[in-house]
This record gives sequence, C-alpha cells and structure tokens, in this order.
Amino acid sequence: MQPDCADDVQLPHLETFAQAAELSSFTAAARTLGLSQAAVSQRVQAIEKSLGMALFRREGGRVLLTEAGRRLHGYARRILELHQEARATLMGQRPPLGGELRLGASSVPGEHLLPAILADFQQRHPDIKVFADISDSLKVIQQVERGKVQLGLVGRKTDNPDLEFQPFAEDRMVLVAPAHHAWAKRRRVPLKQLYRQPLVLREAGSGLRHCFEKALEQQGKSLMDLRVVLELGSNEAIKEAVLRGLGLAVLSTFAVQKELQAGQLAALTVTDLHCDRRIYTVRDHRRVLSAPAQVFLTFLETHP
Repeated sequence: MQPDCADDVQLPHLETFAQAAELSSFTAAARTLGLSQAAVSQRVQAIEKSLGMALFRREGGRVLLTEAGRRLHGYARRILELHQEARATLMGQRPPLGGELRLGASSVPGEHLLPAILADFQQRHPDIKVFADISDSLKVIQQVERGKVQLGLVGRKTDNPDLEFQPFAEDRMVLVAPAHHAWAKRRRVPLKQLYRQPLVLREAGSGLRHCFEKALEQQGKSLMDLRVVLELGSNEAIKEAVLRGLGLAVLSTFAVQKELQAGQLAALTVTDLHCDRRIYTVRDHRRVLSAPAQVFLTFLETHP
C-alpha cells in the first residue's frame, strides 16, 4: 500500500519551509540550516506536492509567500513551537529563543535609541544574535522592501502599500547654534530671521530633512528660501560643522543632548515651524516575520 503523500510533510520539511518564508530566500535558508539549496527546494516541493498548491512566488530575485503559503506558515510555526514545548516539558527545561534578527535603522533611532533598547533586549534574549545596519531613512526603507532586513526603525513614512509603519517614539527637532553665536542666549527665533543665516543640512533621504522640508512647506516656504551652505551625511558631522562656526542646523534633541548639557551648543525653537515627528518601525507585510523579529516588535511596545 502506497503511503499518502501528506506523510512526506515532516518536521524538517516544515522547519525548512518556515526558514525560507522568513528569509525570503532558499539560499539563505540553506545557509541557516546547513543544507544545500537543492535540499531546501526538494523539501518545499514535497510540501507543495502533498498539498497540491504553490507556496512561493518569485519577485525581484526574492521568493515571497503565496496566500496559501502565508496560511501554512502560521500553522508551521505553531507545530514547531508545540514540538519544542513538548521536548522542553519532558526534559524539564524550556529552550531559550534563538536565531538571527536583522535590523536597519536611520541615524537618530540607530545611534541614540537602539543601543539602550538592544541592551535590555539582549538581557532577556541572549541567544538571539542581532545585526543592525545604520543609514538614512530612505535606504532603510529600501532594505526592508528588498528583504535585506526584517525590520526598520525610521524617522519618516512612504506611500508604499506593501509597508506597514507603526510609531514607537516621539522626536523633537530644534535649531542649534554654537555657544558663541549671537543667538545662543535666545530661546525662540522667528522663521523669517532664519533666512539670512548659513544653514547646515542632512542629506536628501534622511527622515530629519524630510520632516524639516514638510514643516517649511506648511509655511509656504522651501529650502530655496534658506541659505544652505553645506549638506552632510551624519548628525555627528553636522554638529562638528556647527561647533566650528560653519552655520546653524536643525537637529533632533536626541542627537544634541550631550553638547547641550556641556554648554557647547544652544537650542532654539523656530516660531511658526512645527518640527516634531514620530519614529516608526517598518516592515513589509508581504513577508512573514521570524520569531526573533516578532519578539522584538512585542518588546518595543512595552519598552519605556
């Protein structure tokens, strides 16, 4: 008597399928599991044959789940977790959550929020290995779109319907001047007085610059109305330029806390210019999140 083809769907097959789904790549799944790419393909094909339906589709060099694949992934993860729970119960111990978590972050959340977040996160989950890449918001969003990172932390949103943005922190931008500047003792300055001042900006693509440009638009103005003398690709470089007297800058309060406390920089509010913004997590809902990524998102919701 021939065994039913569903008998081919074993735990290793489900684990392979789940890894390929979460990494959007058969090659990456093979590397993670220590298998050949051919073995990963064979296991996925065995499941597809037993179910009589495709679980993956190719898009832009990546493999994405079909609707059937998305439904199966939830069941696969539950089965694998129940298997781990059963072993842990019988052996009298619960295995720690492990795996890899790949993050992308723009400069403000990456340099000023993420270190403290990860310190607490790794205390709770020491077996999760975290890789974090720091760049500007648009580059991080592109990494999420291409599946190079599982989650992004950014200071702006886009209109891509495949992306899901969730706010997790608030940020306030201020105009900063060196301590020797004539405005250093002031708390507020009208926007019209800013037109004549040399200004140092972040590069195009940064969430901070995008927010500043939007604030100007609300007042019927643009960067063309300002005296931009320099564009730099990092907050640290901009602070150094301001300290050397090259111009003023609009920066996040997170980025200038040390310099403000040391009395090296002064922070001013620009009247008529709303420069507050939100910091978001971003994920591509076409891809399923790995267990470490899901745990990290839940952790962010409760982190002070």
